[in-house]
Amino acid sequence: MSHSVTVTRTTTTTTTSAIIINTGYLKSWPGILKLAELILGIVCVGLVGYYYQKYNSFTQTPETFFLLMAVTFLIGTFLLLLSCLISISTSSIISKTIYEVIYHGFAFLLLLAASLTFIIEVNHKKRSYSNDYEPYFAAAVIGLVNSGLYLLSTIFANRSYRGL
Repeated sequence: MSHSVTVTRTTTTTTTSAIIINTGYLKSWPGILKLAELILGIVCVGLVGYYYQKYNSFTQTPETFFLLMAVTFLIGTFLLLLSCLISISTSSIISKTIYEVIYHGFAFLLLLAASLTFIIEVNHKKRSYSNDYEPYFAAAVIGLVNSGLYLLSTIFANRSYRGL
């Protein structure tokens, strides 16, 4: 006894304007590191920005350099994290390029230099900073921790770039 079977296939296409957030990226090590770098960057910029004094008798080059580096890499990290969160393909493609290795490497070096310069300056001129010493010292230490996170991100980005 034979039977006749008919198979019908229907293809439907829908378009949507909804933004899908790639929350899975925040569960990966690169996503966690970027979020931590962003939060620590916000704290650094907030502390130094709040206590930043425009007129002083000594030069503020270390303070300004630290603030400039913290803001620069805060914005860059925010944009990287945002692009990886709103685009699933971006999070998988950008990690395989040399861009993240270079970005995180420079962030590590420049933020380390700015933090070390700032912490040395704050300790050297304790009396000049008077009431602002502790927040500035805390911001410099947080900057050092953040530069360590950028070093870890550089290592992860290098592994991903090399396909390991």
